[in-house]
Amino acid sequence: MPQLVKGGKHAYGWSTVLDNGQIRLPKEALTEYKFETPTKVILMTASKRSGGFAITTPFLLKKSKLSFLLDREPRIANFQLPEGETLMVGTKNYCWVHLNSNGTITVPKETLKKYDVNLGDQLLSVRGSSLALSFIVKGPIIAEAKKHSNLERY
Repeated sequence: MPQLVKGGKHAYGWSTVLDNGQIRLPKEALTEYKFETPTKVILMTASKRSGGFAITTPFLLKKSKLSFLLDREPRIANFQLPEGETLMVGTKNYCWVHLNSNGTITVPKETLKKYDVNLGDQLLSVRGSSLALSFIVKGPIIAEAKKHSNLERY
């Protein structure tokens, strides 16, 4: 996994949002974030600067400053909302989707729009933090990643 600039973000590669909303997660990211498949994962709004979303689990959230979310909104922590239905908490949208055994998630088109993502978009999968794997669509990290032809495509 290349580091885009010295001291900067590490990127796994590019994932295309297919016409049915399916997105492939890099195998290396599945291992690094200890995402067991199949399972349910939580999507949350990524930064305004980068757009897109981040993927996490209740286990990872419990170890972060966002742990309050699990108590405040048990419907998110317990996957009680319909799959893909977003819930706004503060300034972020949260929802859950299945992470399939083949390493893909499928996000409904209407849900993607809440994260400013469209069908056909190229998402850059980035090591965001120990909290979540990010899938971003804009900003300086994207501009830098486009200079790296060695990034994998999923």
